[in-house]
Amino acid sequence: MLQRKTLRTLTRLFTSSLVPLLTPPAKPKKRKASAKAKPKPAARAQAPLAPFARSAPLAKALVPPSAADGRWTSGRAITGGGTRRFRLFVPPGRRLGEQVPLMVMLHGCDQNAEDFVASTRMHQLAAREGFAVLYPEQDRLANVNGCWNWFDTRNGRGHAEAALIMRAIDQACLYGADRTRVAIAGLSAGASMAALVVTRYPDRFQAVAMHSGVPPGTARSGLGALSAMYGHGNTKPLEADAVAMAAHWPALLVVHGGADRVVTPGNAEAAVNAWAEAAGARPRPARTVQRGQRHPMLVTDYRVRGRTVATLVQIPKLGHAWSGGTASQSYSDPQGPDASRLIWAFVQRQFARTA
Repeated sequence: MLQRKTLRTLTRLFTSSLVPLLTPPAKPKKRKASAKAKPKPAARAQAPLAPFARSAPLAKALVPPSAADGRWTSGRAITGGGTRRFRLFVPPGRRLGEQVPLMVMLHGCDQNAEDFVASTRMHQLAAREGFAVLYPEQDRLANVNGCWNWFDTRNGRGHAEAALIMRAIDQACLYGADRTRVAIAGLSAGASMAALVVTRYPDRFQAVAMHSGVPPGTARSGLGALSAMYGHGNTKPLEADAVAMAAHWPALLVVHGGADRVVTPGNAEAAVNAWAEAAGARPRPARTVQRGQRHPMLVTDYRVRGRTVATLVQIPKLGHAWSGGTASQSYSDPQGPDASRLIWAFVQRQFARTA
């Protein structure tokens, strides 16, 4: 149990990261260059647990070395609820008029689209496998730390952001993405937002992947989100309107680290149980999988009538980080199983099932 002083500190810091900025931030004062200034140390492979550490922007990572590696497009999704930027990767070799599957990737707190590109490298897999990748980006004016407001459904802000993500998906379809083959994944707050999006628009997706996230509906405020991260959310996490559409929910993949001290691993089980109970699915015997020298993982499938409703991937040695991510990035653990490959393999199976 956390000491009172530590809990107050965490509450204050987390709450400040969840309160949106109402006015533009003040311009930073210019500092004079100093010959004695020391360079900042490189980011560690697996970041500490603070959801407010900032990784350096990597704009160069978004620029392919040649046209043969694919094409990047920038854009903005606009609705009555606001506007959000996005980056879209279209794979090489696409024939005129050909539609390709779409993978939507939602970053975590204190990340942006560029950070998530560099960490997950999903676009590199997309270039080889022939699918498009959409990276929506949270606005710092909507949340000071760049967190998606998945928890803020009481006043409709979370739902408005879900609608903005859907608008970005519609725009991606204008560039050749197939609207009948769409999957969504996210890390931490991005994972929780991904789950919220599919429970509101279940017919638009074939699969959803939550990496180190909290089930939607477990919080209604910043403080509630903090409580939910530690596993003290509602016992019935999903919203009433979502329960009515449970039969149409897309298949769920949950990836979570057993050493995660930011989002307790119990949230992973809560998410798959919600999906499984809604569909009447039962867990199959868990199996241990290890690839090379990477961290081993425990995989459990939840099935009903021969269909996989949810899959839980538990990685005991993984903290709050993208499994198999780039070593130079925050919130990345290169020693973990490759989450990008795990997610795409899961998504492919769902596309094949609905074809």
